[in-house]
Amino acid sequence: MIIPIRCMTCGKPVAHLWEEYQKDVKKGKKGPEVLTRLGLERYCCRSLFLTHVDLVPKIGQFKK
Repeated sequence: MIIPIRCMTCGKPVAHLWEEYQKDVKKGKKGPEVLTRLGLERYCCRSLFLTHVDLVPKIGQFKK
């Protein structure tokens, strides 16, 4: 799935933070620390990032 543009609960725009979050996590930083640095303080926004699974590469395998 693609990250939602806004948080489904509070409506805060979050999609623009996804790439930066991914880069920092791949560098070895812990997820909660990165979310705090990005300004995601609410539990709803944080859970959106921590539980998101990127399925685009897997779905792309079936494209003709």
